Formats: sequence, structure tokens, C-alpha cells
Amino acid sequence: MSVGNPGDATGRVASTPQAAGSRSQVVLLMGPPGAGKGTQASRLAESHGLTKLSTGDMLRAHVRDGTELGKRAKSLMDEGVLVPDDLIIDMVRAELEKSSPVRVLLDGFPRTTAQAEALDALLTELGAPIEAVVVLSVDSDELIRRLLGRARAEGRSDDNEDTIRTRMQVYQEQTRPLLEYYKAAGRLHRVDGVGSEAEVSARIDEILRGRA
Repeated sequence: MSVGNPGDATGRVASTPQAAGSRSQVVLLMGPPGAGKGTQASRLAESHGLTKLSTGDMLRAHVRDGTELGKRAKSLMDEGVLVPDDLIIDMVRAELEKSSPVRVLLDGFPRTTAQAEALDALLTELGAPIEAVVVLSVDSDELIRRLLGRARAEGRSDDNEDTIRTRMQVYQEQTRPLLEYYKAAGRLHRVDGVGSEAEVSARIDEILRGRA
């Protein structure tokens, strides 16, 4: 995880000081594999002075550093049990409470409506509700073209059109309830993910300016 700045031991990446704002801002960026989410997340975090939080990175860091939360998570993982939502939320809470105001870009969380509801409760408690859920939209043919090109460039012969279509279907099935949740809350914004990195970034910036 990187936005051009070194992260700390818990999976955080600090924003650039000159970009940091004085108000709370919480943004969730979503998109299927191949939509360019990683690139846009880095640009968005840097340009808006947001700390990029990845729950996967946080979980690994807590386990590596032997924190109390990490010990609880490792015990469960050693037993082959999924880390429960309440433990993940505790990790997110620990990170958010380090920031005042809360200015974060959430990456890879929440993944379910139950997690979204728990996150909303936490953010309401902290006085920093999600400002916008930005979804990068790219048609399936373009996604397949991008992913096949990436697979060839990285020498991954196991990534073919069939496996890519399966991944896309799984993504759609898993995220559909979450998208419906945020749509009902009036926070969902779809952005055309086709174009240059700068063009897509400009579309996202326009949405966030409208929410400011």
C-alpha cells in the first residue's frame, strides 16, 4: 500500500501535509478487478490529504507487531476461523481515533452490509460519517482486455478469459448488497472508469467537491 509516503506499523499511509484539510472526510472507493481502483486510491489519498486505510494491511500489521488485537486475530486464524467483524471494527476504531479530524480513504472495507452498518455506527460516534462511496464503472469487455493484458505482462498464464469472468461474477454477487445499501443511503456515486488516470481522477474530484 503506497501513496508515495511511508506508512506506519498499522497499515496507514500518511497524507501529504500540504494536502491535509481541516475537516473530517471519509471516502470509500470501490471497483471490480481491473477498474484501476489501486491507482485512483493512491491519487485520491494524496490529492485530498487522506490517510489510506486497508484492513488487510492493518490485520497483518497487528499480527506482526503482537498487539492485543493482533493476538486475538492470530489465535482465530490459527484455528482456521474467519476474523469476526467486531474485531476488524476494533482495529478500524484504533486507527480512526489516531486522527483528528478523521480524514481517511477506506480500501477493501466494508465488504458486507453487516460491516457497513457497524462502520456507520462507529463513524457516527466519531462524528465523521462517510461522505461518498465512489464506484468505478468499467464495462466487462474493457475489464477483460485490461486484465488479460496485465496477465500477459506479468507472465500469469493461469489468468484467462474464463477465470477473469468468474472473478467478475463473484465480485458482482458479493458487492451487490453493499452497493444497494449505500444507494439507499444516498451516498453511492458511479464514475466512468474509462479514460486516462487524470480524466478519471477529475471525475472523482468533481463528485467530492459537490459533497464538500
